[in-house]
Amino acid sequence: MIWNAFAIAVREIGRNLTRAFLTVLGIFIGVASIITMVTLGEGATLAVKAQISSLGSNLLTLRPGAGFGQRGSSAGVPSFTERDAETLGEQIASIAAIAPVRTASLSTIYLSNARASMITGTTPIYFQINKWSLAEGRLFTDLDVRSGSAVCVIGNTVRVELFGTENPIGASIRIGRASCEVIGLLATKGQAGMGDQDDTIIMPLSSLQRRLIGKTSSHDINQISISAVEGTDSLELIAEITQIMRQRRNLQSNQDNDFNIFDTRQIAETLGSTTQLMTMLLAAVAGVSLLVGGIGIMNIMLVSVTERTHEIGIRLAIGATA
Repeated sequence: MIWNAFAIAVREIGRNLTRAFLTVLGIFIGVASIITMVTLGEGATLAVKAQISSLGSNLLTLRPGAGFGQRGSSAGVPSFTERDAETLGEQIASIAAIAPVRTASLSTIYLSNARASMITGTTPIYFQINKWSLAEGRLFTDLDVRSGSAVCVIGNTVRVELFGTENPIGASIRIGRASCEVIGLLATKGQAGMGDQDDTIIMPLSSLQRRLIGKTSSHDINQISISAVEGTDSLELIAEITQIMRQRRNLQSNQDNDFNIFDTRQIAETLGSTTQLMTMLLAAVAGVSLLVGGIGIMNIMLVSVTERTHEIGIRLAIGATA
């Protein structure tokens, strides 16, 4: 019986190749739509998580200003001091590492190549906090920071723009009004939500302050990077940082914070939820495609049965039972 039914099915498919093709096409489109849409959604989720992870390990970033929106401008708001970073590191046990950061956009020149680059002045622990690794050369040390050495580490985008295929290690580039020796090349991190992470030059904080932009005030730190101990509740840590910083900035109880804290873990969770919702929506769209394909198949099957109604009636009339 099974073989007879199979033989009849094959014979009927051969007689109606176009109809069989349309039936298979409906199934293929529906299933392929679901697989494609769900895969795209999951891929977007993984890409977002990878980009957030590349920013740093349990990273909090402290900046002057109230945050985003109309009240978020940092104009007129005092920057931080190096002592602010030291105090946070000393008083909060759940901080694994902390680094003061000063940034400036300056022109960089090597031979006939010139471009504007973001210069970051900081301490060696910054590389650990932000998960930077070396491709070549070395990172600067605490001794370089204390002595104000004219050394720097560059990202891959800067290498390509200034040096092309030439090895940059040991070369001197002009940054603003001073020369700086390239001692290291950072491994590529790629794009993130805030732009090209490889378009950076990192040097000792003291070198940036003394040689490039000067230091006219102790309030010249425009960012503090903080890495939390693994397993730390980020909300509790943010509350502790907020309390200490309000005290150090002499804010009264009726005054709003004049600083903001950017938490990469919370951003990752929010973006993860968003991409999961997007995956569900894409799956729903793909489900509609599958439904449409199923309706097409049902129509084709209905036509097939309707066409054979007369033949079935004749067979039943002469005694057929199946």
